[in-house]
Amino acid sequence: MMRVFARLAMLFAAGALLWGCTGNPASEGWITLLDKGGNGMENFSRVGDANWRVEDGALVADRGGKTSSFLVSRQSYTDFVIHAEFWVNAEANSGVFIRLSDRQVITAKNSYEVQINDKHPEWPTGTVAYFGKVAKPHNAGGRWNTFEITARGPRLTVKMNGVETTQVNDRSFFHGPFALQYVSGIVKFRTVQIKPL
Repeated sequence: MMRVFARLAMLFAAGALLWGCTGNPASEGWITLLDKGGNGMENFSRVGDANWRVEDGALVADRGGKTSSFLVSRQSYTDFVIHAEFWVNAEANSGVFIRLSDRQVITAKNSYEVQINDKHPEWPTGTVAYFGKVAKPHNAGGRWNTFEITARGPRLTVKMNGVETTQVNDRSFFHGPFALQYVSGIVKFRTVQIKPL
């Protein structure tokens, strides 16, 4: 009888574990491009001179060249949700660029840049530079944060740490790869996942 109860308890625990996993992005059609161990550099092409490397389970850069550096996804996407975990120091300048028009010349004018820059006076962290402002600044420096970036047709929505920061309705860019940016400071990405819609 004790064995029956032990088996039932094990089955119940396994079921509870599986139930808890249903909220995990990996179980809902998400594609992991960079995992929490910092693995996945092969899913990106380097543009620029940033010293990207794996350190303490994250992809880290703290030095670059004279211009912005990027890790550009090898695949292109149209409608999608991106989940990205990132850490920056207070002086950092970074971002997640989506729907790139050009893989080699990447700017906030030929793609959408979801900004990571606590010190920018007009386009701080959580904005879509030149396209969508925030009601109040959201500082990222000194802690791990999450972005959830949804692009569906002309509508873009950005959430930072579960709170919506901005919405954009614009028809400038509809398809292309995405990129992780390094400009200055210390920038880390720990998890990057995408779910095509």
